[in-house]
Order: sequence, then C-alpha cells, then structure tokens
Amino acid sequence: MREIKHWINGTAVDGTSGRQLPVWDPATGEQQAYVVAATAAETADAVAVAKAAFPGWRAASLSRRAEVMFRFRELVDANRKEIASLVSQEHGKTVADAGGELARGLENIEFAAGAPHLLKGGYSEQASTGVDVYSIRQPLGVVAGITPFNFPAMVPIWMFCNALVCGNTFILKPSEKDPSVSLLLADLLRQAGLPDGAFNVVQGDREAVETLIAHPDVQALSFVGSTPVARIIYETATAKGKRVQALGGAKNHMVVLPDADVDAAADAAVSAGYGSAGERCMAVSVVVAVGAIGDPLVAAIKERVGRIAVGPASDPAAEMGPLISREHRDKVAGYLAGAGAAGQAAEVVVDGRDAPISGGPGFFLGASLVDKVPTDSPLYTDEIFGPVLSVVRADSYEEALDLVNDNEFGNGTAIFTRDGGAARRFQYDVNCGMVGVNVPVPVPVAYYSFGGWKSSLFGDLHMYGPEGIQFYTRSKVVTSRWPDPASSEIDLGFPKVR
Repeated sequence: MREIKHWINGTAVDGTSGRQLPVWDPATGEQQAYVVAATAAETADAVAVAKAAFPGWRAASLSRRAEVMFRFRELVDANRKEIASLVSQEHGKTVADAGGELARGLENIEFAAGAPHLLKGGYSEQASTGVDVYSIRQPLGVVAGITPFNFPAMVPIWMFCNALVCGNTFILKPSEKDPSVSLLLADLLRQAGLPDGAFNVVQGDREAVETLIAHPDVQALSFVGSTPVARIIYETATAKGKRVQALGGAKNHMVVLPDADVDAAADAAVSAGYGSAGERCMAVSVVVAVGAIGDPLVAAIKERVGRIAVGPASDPAAEMGPLISREHRDKVAGYLAGAGAAGQAAEVVVDGRDAPISGGPGFFLGASLVDKVPTDSPLYTDEIFGPVLSVVRADSYEEALDLVNDNEFGNGTAIFTRDGGAARRFQYDVNCGMVGVNVPVPVPVAYYSFGGWKSSLFGDLHMYGPEGIQFYTRSKVVTSRWPDPASSEIDLGFPKVR
C-alpha cells in the first residue's frame, strides 16, 4: 500500500516510527494509503533543517523571493488538474470543487509575489537635526502551519506563501486525513527554485503538533481547525513566547429579510450550505428567516435540495461528495436522529439519511434541511460541519441581529435584502469578522485578510493578505545620524528632537 512520506530538506523521506495512520477513500470507504506519523525526534530534525536554511533564504533579495513565488504560481497553474484530482481523491470533494479551492489559493500566491511592495517600510528624513528615522520589517525565523482536512491545498497556501516570501522558513503539518497534496506542493516549490530546507512537511498527528509548539526554535504557529483545539494551541504556544494565529470554528448565519428575493436567497443558501458537503468553516449552517419570508424560503430551499446530485468525484454529474470519514458521517447523521426525536420542536424537512447513496459504500450523507430549529438545540449550538442546513425563524431584524451577536462564534455572516439601508446597518451592527451583503460565503479576496471574531479566532492578526504579512514579520525602527566628528560631544540628557 502507498506510503505518504515526509518532505525534509528538499526531498521525500520515509517515516521511521512505524506508527501508521490510514488515509481513506471517502467515496468507497476503503483505505488507499497511509502516513507514518512523525516522532518528536523527526519533527525536531525538520526544525533543525529549517533553522539551518533560514540565514541563506533570509539573505535572498526581495526580487529573488518574489521570483520564486511567480514561478510557483505558474507551476501550480500548470498542474491544476493533477492537484485538484489528488485533493478530490483523498478528501472526497468533487474535482470542480477542488479546482475552486485551488483558484482561491492561486490568488494568495499572486498576492505574495508582491512582496517587494508589501515589505516597504517608512522613512522620516530630518526627524531631528541631522537624524533620520526609518522602519523595516524582518522575518521571524522558523515558522509552522497546522492545517485542516477540508482545504488541503488552499489553507497551506494561505500560510506558507506569505511566510516564505517574507524570508521565513516553514514547516507544514497537514491533516493526516488527506496529506498527499502537501508533498506535491513541496515539490513544485522546489522546482520553482526555493532552496532545500526552506519548506518542510512532517506528516502525523498530535505528537508532531506538540513538538512544534514546544520547540524553542519555532517562532510562530498558524492553525486552522476546531475552536477547542485552537484555544489550546493558542494558550500553550503563547505561554512559550510564540506568536500565534489560531482560527477556530464557526456557526455562520445567513439573515434573510422579508424584502429579499426568495429565489436568489434560496440559491445562495443551498450553495453555501451544501457545497463541499458542508465541510467549510465559511459554510452557511443557519438561515435566519425574518417574518413572512420563512415559509416560501423553506419551500424554495426544499425544492432545490431535492435536485442536488450526490456522488463520488468520479461521477461527472456529482455536485456534492462524501464526508471525510465514517465516524464524521455518523456524527452528522446523529444530529438528524436527535432532531426527529419525540418532543423536539424542530421539523426535519429533508432527511439526508433517506438518500439511497447514504447507505454506502463510502461516507455519503444526503443534504438535509431542518426548519423551526430552537436556539437551544444542538443543531443550532454545535458546529456540525456537514450537509445540514438549519432554519431559525425570527420576527424582526433586531431579533435576527441578536441571534448572530449572541452566538459564541463570529466567523462569517450574511444578509439578504433589497434594502441598502438595512444592509448598511447590519454591517455596522453585527459582531462578526467577515460580512456578506447578498453574498453567502464572504471569504475575502487575497489582498484583504481572512478571520473571524470571538471564539472563531485566537490571536490579534487574521490570515493571509496584509495581516498575513504583518504576522510573519516584525517591525524594527532605526534611528540614524552621520555627524561631523568635529561636532561630537557628550550629552547625558534625554535625546532631543528639536
């Protein structure tokens, strides 16, 4: 069976621990490969390699680093089909969905290629008599990224492109559930001219993560995953003096006001709720139907759900693939069982467990729609991370806004309306990091930054874009004077600026 290797110092390396982690084919339920989980010693070796490569890569000119990003972008583009196919094979999402993920990743590579402009500092001439002051941004050193299964190409690209172009060296710990694309990206970076050791991949699980957190030579950590894990990583790593951005979970609300176009809102809810089988941190998982729009909106969503083609990526007609694992599929299905239990107020409009494909093989679950969900139900409180769309009824804009603002999470939200004033008020009032106005999945373009509020983000800086550049660099201010030696004198007073 195929072994998925580590990538250390510019080449694929066998694991030595003997501890194998299975990689499943979500469409068939069969094991297709395995990774050998990295030991603490192997992970530390990767850190040592990255540390040794740092001085040389840091000394590379901005033009040289940008050139590598330009070449990498062209190689990723040229290998789109292979990358998307590999993502689909291990994650289960359709090839078209994987291609969309890669397109968003390419935007981030293009942004990183602008490093010569992005890393410009400031300069103040004659801040004091004969004194100039200027600021520069410098890389941190060895940094690491811990990435989730749901976007095995895009999320690592969010991290390592900015980190590398700023002059850092990088260690990636991808999800053990779909790790192969990390090696393909590593090889494309090598082909693009990145020096050996500047980018490394350690496969594995908790042991590798804990080693990266504890290692004194790792200066910063980026993480995307669940809120409980994000909180632990943030608290543990910052206690060791590291810089951390840890993105957690979400419960994204889509507020639909009574004046909204029902068909447009239903299209958006279905697209954002069931795309990638709901395994997106920016998926819409709650539709808040305000007032009289509730019944026609639920009817329109139900009609569309019935037309979703669920199947393996090998089926060209498939629009939604399987979930990542059997355990996760069963967990998501359990929410539907609870919704249909006696005494529950929620109304299961479409039950994905009834879809023929949900019987296997593979980890499939049909799209589900649940109406009139109480706000104390697990359907509402939990991040389900599957193809389950909950509808909550609200009597007013104010009630809908309170639902969003009172929620534990603050990743993304959206409002659908024809009223510009109501939309502007919403973006002003809502406590959320990313807001869509008639846009259901408001993932920012690459030259802005991605991240939520509240329990969706631990750290001060969001991911990619301008804040990504800030995260992977630190500012240094230089005060410079070139005096005439004849005018030099001792002055024990406070430095003067006039």
